[in-house]
Amino acid sequence: MTDPLILQPAKPADACVIWLHGLGADRYDFMPVAEALQEDLLSTRFVLPQAPIRPVTINGGYEMPSWYDITAMSPARSISLEELEISAQTVMDLIEAQKRTGIDASRIFLAGFSQGGAVVYHTAFLKWQGPLGGVIALSTYAPTFSDELDLSASQQRIPTLCLHGQYDDVVQNAMGRTAMEYLKHHGVTVTWQEYPMGHEVLPQEIERIGQWLSERLR
Repeated sequence: MTDPLILQPAKPADACVIWLHGLGADRYDFMPVAEALQEDLLSTRFVLPQAPIRPVTINGGYEMPSWYDITAMSPARSISLEELEISAQTVMDLIEAQKRTGIDASRIFLAGFSQGGAVVYHTAFLKWQGPLGGVIALSTYAPTFSDELDLSASQQRIPTLCLHGQYDDVVQNAMGRTAMEYLKHHGVTVTWQEYPMGHEVLPQEIERIGQWLSERLR
């Protein structure tokens, strides 16, 4: 597997954001965003992992960076749970690696766009059992959330920022709202904000993320 891109901060790192790209993108996709955020987050390291290259069924089997295969889009996405689990384990390994550098887990954040956000949701709220600084969910959905699942006390304490486009035609706004409502119903402190955009990232979002992270890293 390709090593993650690691952006060291100006000062010794005492916090970390692990940021997952979307389907078909790569670890450099959010590098400019991370660099912009580090202008204010002077002691926050950014870790940008790379999804493996694999065939994606809905794209005619074409091979591309993908955290998991998507086999059907309707009525709801059908995915490879096995590959999702492997990706979640990759994220947990990255969390443990950051802890070994001396960063407390309560100052480690998971961020993800689109498919990367789905992996982040699954990791933070179904797999990881320790503290986390928070989750940043961008234009994403939660394919493994269901009414049968219960969140642990530590999972309920993970603050979550959900940002979504009003005109998103890839991951519909309603899919993002469903994930947000699930977390809220289960006691998670969730902030929801939407923007007049499609499946993309706007400068206003990055500014909001910077504010949200700064509030939690004082």
